[in-house]
Amino acid sequence: MTVPSRRRAVAALSATAALALGLASLGAGAAQAAAVPAPPVNIDVLTFNDFHGRLEAGGASAGAAVLGGLFAQFRAANPNTIVAAAGDNVGASTFTSFVQNDQPTIDALNAAKVDVSALGNHEFDQGRADVDTRLTKAFGFPLISANLYDTTTQKPAYDPYYVKTVSGIRVGFIGATTEDLPTLVSPSGISTLDVKPVVDSVNRVAAQLRDGDPTNGEADVLVLAQHEGPASGALSSAQGDTVFGKIVAGVGANIDAIVAGHTHQVFDQDVPVPGTSKTIPVIEAGKYGESYGRLAIQVDPATRTIVSIDGEVKPLVGAAQPDPAIAKIVADAVAVAKEKGQVSLGSIASDITRARKADGSENRGGESTLSNLIADVQLAATTSRGAKVALMNPGGVRTDLLYAGTGPTDPDGNVTYSEAASVQPFSNTLVTLDLTGAQLKTVLEQQWQPGSSRPFLKLGVSKGLSYTYDPAAATGSHITSLALDGKPLAPTATVKIVTNSFLASGGDGFLELAKGANTADTGLVDLATFVDYLKANSPVKPDTAQRSIGVKLTPPAAAAGYAPGERVTASVSSMLFTNGGPTSGTAAVTFGTQTLGSAPLSFTVAAAEGDEQGAADVVFTMPKGVTGAQTLTITGPGGTAIPVPVTIAGQTGPVATTTTGYPDRVFASRGDRIRYTAQVTAADGTAPVGTVQVRDRGKAIAQARVAADGSATLTLPPLKRGVHFLTATFTDGKGFAPSTSRTSIVIVW
Repeated sequence: MTVPSRRRAVAALSATAALALGLASLGAGAAQAAAVPAPPVNIDVLTFNDFHGRLEAGGASAGAAVLGGLFAQFRAANPNTIVAAAGDNVGASTFTSFVQNDQPTIDALNAAKVDVSALGNHEFDQGRADVDTRLTKAFGFPLISANLYDTTTQKPAYDPYYVKTVSGIRVGFIGATTEDLPTLVSPSGISTLDVKPVVDSVNRVAAQLRDGDPTNGEADVLVLAQHEGPASGALSSAQGDTVFGKIVAGVGANIDAIVAGHTHQVFDQDVPVPGTSKTIPVIEAGKYGESYGRLAIQVDPATRTIVSIDGEVKPLVGAAQPDPAIAKIVADAVAVAKEKGQVSLGSIASDITRARKADGSENRGGESTLSNLIADVQLAATTSRGAKVALMNPGGVRTDLLYAGTGPTDPDGNVTYSEAASVQPFSNTLVTLDLTGAQLKTVLEQQWQPGSSRPFLKLGVSKGLSYTYDPAAATGSHITSLALDGKPLAPTATVKIVTNSFLASGGDGFLELAKGANTADTGLVDLATFVDYLKANSPVKPDTAQRSIGVKLTPPAAAAGYAPGERVTASVSSMLFTNGGPTSGTAAVTFGTQTLGSAPLSFTVAAAEGDEQGAADVVFTMPKGVTGAQTLTITGPGGTAIPVPVTIAGQTGPVATTTTGYPDRVFASRGDRIRYTAQVTAADGTAPVGTVQVRDRGKAIAQARVAADGSATLTLPPLKRGVHFLTATFTDGKGFAPSTSRTSIVIVW
């Protein structure tokens, strides 16, 4: 072993001391630096929902190029930007996208670098097979849903979540799809999917992403991207006993924010989570690229906890410059659509429209001339196959047919292929099936769907079918009468129905249709039948007659039915369309050719979905002279004539009568032949049957049968000199009570 010299030892000692001093100095600096916290990580989550292939800019829709430009603009300002969608990116699209099976929309959203999207109901318009074999491969980002399970494996059918790491922060998105999916798409197309409750599914995945086990995914921030949303922009629609309120309350403790969709609302609220002191931002960005949402999130990088999270929803128009690459995709799609869509199919005589709310937006709870027309078209296409009634769901009618053209190549009244396709973009086939009258009544009852996001869906019905309903009745008891070609439809009668394949399999909650007998797919495509109808029937005119109305009669005084001449009030509603057709007029109650009563109609378009505009109280008396089952008719503007069955009770005893009578003179000479006229009137207005006797001081001196109008004219025998007291007595009535007139005096000299 070698011993170092003193110099080396001193040098070593000096070096050691210097190192120690340096380390001490460095430690003090590091400690001082550690005392200054790192700034929070700023994350922007941009959101959109229910884009529905709205590639082009127009009106409130900014178009795909501006949407992509907005994303690029935010990414340039903040690389920690994530783009998330809440479903319905495709389906129910405009013709520009529809005519190429939405591929241009897929290309545009891929070019916009969307990071993740929940699966909406319209992604399943062409069934699960289309999602699995086409959409999940075509989209360049994951399509997620935590509550869709495979019926065979009972495992999630799609990725339930997606996590993206930005600046070391893991931002997780849990997807969810509306639980109404089986009623919104053809059930046969998703027969291998089990739609589980959103709350349970989301909470299960949220627990997994925060259990500390990195092998099953971890997230520092959790956002629920779900295709379900509030019914309005009010805070109350995300609270309490509402579909959306139950979801927010059920998952709110486990997630940090909600991005909603499906209901097309602009919603931006901080919603309190029941049972906690926590609020979470909940946003929904309207529809069609009209708005965008933003979650501004700050996260402490050391603790990975959220410092702040704020939501907002803003208009998309003017928010950014169009992305040039996406603008090229849109322009190419427009060129293809223009070529395919400019073919003229026929013409219309005036606007044929959907129902509307007070703000002008679509009203799926109102009867419309367009839904009824489509039902007429489908019935005309299948009459040769035995169909008697057609039904059309309002959600399958996506835009109006407007008379005004767009220029020299599209003159007024012209209907092009693109316009027709925009009305019915789903390419459903027509299906026939047999229902009993009772089953058809059940189908109509299923228009009322309390508790759903749309509690009333008004079916379009073909001409010939009519029904009355009580809007205030209990669930299952709204339909009060049902008629086909003006005659009551018996519960046991069988009628062949035609409808689209979506409805035929129980879509939109009309589950009774799936129970029909002899179900047969005709192979006819709904759009193709509409095209053929336009070609054969142009110019097509809207039918402005209502096919269903609200009617509530005051109840009869007697259990057996209304009495002849009984005073009744008919409270009628839904006598006028919200959009198209007359906006004023008179409601009347008729019996045969007789008008029993009438009243002017009020016209107020409501802010909410529904069909009660065009209301009046019509006071009338029940017809006389008839008993048993009878049919009144409610008539109104636009040709409305709806039969209303009533029961008029038969007479339980003889019908009361009134007899009047008088001689043709008061003074007479002996030997004069005096003429006596009698009139018998029945209380129920019918013609009395019987005999009139003229009596002098109670002794019958002449008699005659009454005529059909209740009259009788008698020539009296010669009367003796003196004062005579004459009366007319009605007797011998068949079901009519006897009656006697007042006394008339005749003086004979």
